[in-house]
Amino acid sequence: MNNLANQNETAKAVAYARLKREGVLHIAGDDAREFLHGQLTNDIEHLAPDHARLAGWCTAKGRLLATALVVPAESGFFLLLPRELIPVVAKRLRVFVLRAKVTIEESSDRWAQIGLFGDAALSTLAAQGVELSEEVHAVVRRDDVIVVRVEGDRARLLAPAPGPGALIERLGAAEADEARWQLEDIRMGLPQIVAATQDLFVPQMLNLEAIAAVDFKKGCYPGQEVVARAQFRGQVKRRMVRARMPAGAMLMPGQDLFSDDQPGQPSGTVVSAAPGNGGSEILAVIPTAAAEHQVPMRATPGGPALELLPLPYAV
Repeated sequence: MNNLANQNETAKAVAYARLKREGVLHIAGDDAREFLHGQLTNDIEHLAPDHARLAGWCTAKGRLLATALVVPAESGFFLLLPRELIPVVAKRLRVFVLRAKVTIEESSDRWAQIGLFGDAALSTLAAQGVELSEEVHAVVRRDDVIVVRVEGDRARLLAPAPGPGALIERLGAAEADEARWQLEDIRMGLPQIVAATQDLFVPQMLNLEAIAAVDFKKGCYPGQEVVARAQFRGQVKRRMVRARMPAGAMLMPGQDLFSDDQPGQPSGTVVSAAPGNGGSEILAVIPTAAAEHQVPMRATPGGPALELLPLPYAV
């Protein structure tokens, strides 16, 4: 089932997608926990082995260079983020290692990632002995497969390449295109930084504090003062929204958006996009005033207006 045009918008009982665009960065060594805690926007110091955590990584000016799902591994941690970002993120992270006992290694080819979704996804996993708690980002390990519960009653599977074939076969899941998984992320309001959107947004613009990806009580990390000031002084004037684009044009991350109150001047940015409902659904950062006052936003001046859709959380 690789043709999106032939897929139903409502996920079948159980479906899976091979997340080929996703990569794995392995952070290991005696000081790996302390190192990541000092680099990421979330608390890694107290991250338990049976729990994963979303986090951002910023420049000194508080702009996001990456968003990642941090998963405890037998030796250190896995950072799950877009494969295209891993070389530049690894290279830049190594600058901060100094004398710490830390190794940073790309492991994308060693691990396969699978996204499991559908109304019966979690119950079908449980029937195979993989029982996840109700808490989002709970982690269960079965043999050599790491299973993380993610938003929307879905699961993300990480297994040595070529992947958890036997488990998927037992689940009886139908294969879907990776874009279908991305659509689920969009509907859950989960942003992802890619190459085209690096260094554009502070965490609050992407609602990272609303999805528990920022800890304002932890210690310092690159950009921490900027992020804290934006939070406590209310300086964020742009926010991420979810929207639908009519059929006829597929938007891309980093693409400009235009509002009717600023004709011809870019005032928004696409964060992510995926086919859905005969057109496409997107996450985009737009002025908060435009969202509050329902000012029409368009991919091109004079083009069709985006339809704002609800997010599953409050911002």
